[in-house]
Amino acid sequence: MKILKTLARPMLWGNIAAMAAVVIVVLIAIWQGIAAYTRHGVSVEVPGVVGKMEADARYELSRMELTAIVVDSSYHKHLPAGSILDQSPAAGAHVKPGREIYLTVNTARTPTLAIPDIADNSSLREAEARLRAMGFKLGPPEHVAGDKDWVYGVKCMGRNVYAGERVPVDAVIVLQVGSYADEDELDMLSDDEEDADDDTTPSDTDTDI
Repeated sequence: MKILKTLARPMLWGNIAAMAAVVIVVLIAIWQGIAAYTRHGVSVEVPGVVGKMEADARYELSRMELTAIVVDSSYHKHLPAGSILDQSPAAGAHVKPGREIYLTVNTARTPTLAIPDIADNSSLREAEARLRAMGFKLGPPEHVAGDKDWVYGVKCMGRNVYAGERVPVDAVIVLQVGSYADEDELDMLSDDEEDADDDTTPSDTDTDI
């Protein structure tokens, strides 16, 4: 009976209603605060900055309340140094204000690669496959005296380079390759050269005046 009398008191129900109202108000305030913090429903379109200079790209992104972050660099010799090569998210994407836009910038510095140990250590086919896999550009081989298709040296920009030496990635590599099959062929070539020298030796003849 006491419990029923207690429940029947208007003051109890008033307190319960007041507490429920406070809880509802607090929940609404929290929800609105979260929505305002995350800018729920608000988005901006990401502008295209690929091809622009870094300073211009940063300015254009900041106008849209976006933050430019350079995360990588690459090398493209046909584009100016400092230009934007890639962006993420891509142009046209809709993101929230304050979002970070990740940029890849063209570097002014030509990348270099280390020459592998291929001189007098591999055949022409092996050397070419290895160099191409590493990203080198190859020119026509230069033939020298030696075993056929055996690599005797490596040249870059007109000079010999050696294992471990770094050269520009876009420089052309020329392999010095043997052009004779065996010693007999070398002997034949030497004989041919001697015969050619004999043919070109002027003969002593008397000239009548």
